[in-house]
Amino acid sequence: MASKEPDQEHREDEDAAPAEEEDTGAQIAPIIKLEEVAVSTGEENEDPILDLKSKLYRFDKEGNQWKERGAGTVKLLKHKETGKVRLVMRQSKTLKICANHLVLPTMTVQEHAGNDKSCLWHASDYADGELKDELFCIRFASVKNCKTFMQKFQEVAESQKPKEENKDASAAAGLLEKLSVDEKKTEDKAGEEKKETEAIEKADSEKKDGEAASST
Repeated sequence: MASKEPDQEHREDEDAAPAEEEDTGAQIAPIIKLEEVAVSTGEENEDPILDLKSKLYRFDKEGNQWKERGAGTVKLLKHKETGKVRLVMRQSKTLKICANHLVLPTMTVQEHAGNDKSCLWHASDYADGELKDELFCIRFASVKNCKTFMQKFQEVAESQKPKEENKDASAAAGLLEKLSVDEKKTEDKAGEEKKETEAIEKADSEKKDGEAASST
């Protein structure tokens, strides 16, 4: 039995091809309607005063080694009402919190020995849902960013000192200045009195010498 010609096979394939689906323009409504849900970050009442990409580490006392907490963005957030500032860092992909603590006036930040892109500080951290004393090390992509972080951290720590404490410090400085001025005035007055006494004693001495010369 002879095989079919290629042209004939092609015609049969065209005849057998299904017709294209017609676009009716009808729109099918979804079975479930999803509504937008507002997601709260807990940062709505805070203003960011620092925002830098970095990588965070914590010191594991038991293992005596540094452990990575995550890479992401570290922020210093100032509360709009209380003025308190906290440090918050979230992992870039999961947004999991890896640091969350207040910046207190007693805190200090220092450079990491041997790495000018990193710095260290102690804090009572609440990232895991309970307060823990942590030693943190944070590393930046540049020396400039590290210095910016350290400078802003220290500025915030200083600004968190109680106003009364600052007021007392200013009053003490003013009192010291006043005491210094009063002490100088007293010294000047004592010096003048001494000069007057010396002048009187000199005059008396000259008078006695004159009287002695006359008697001879």
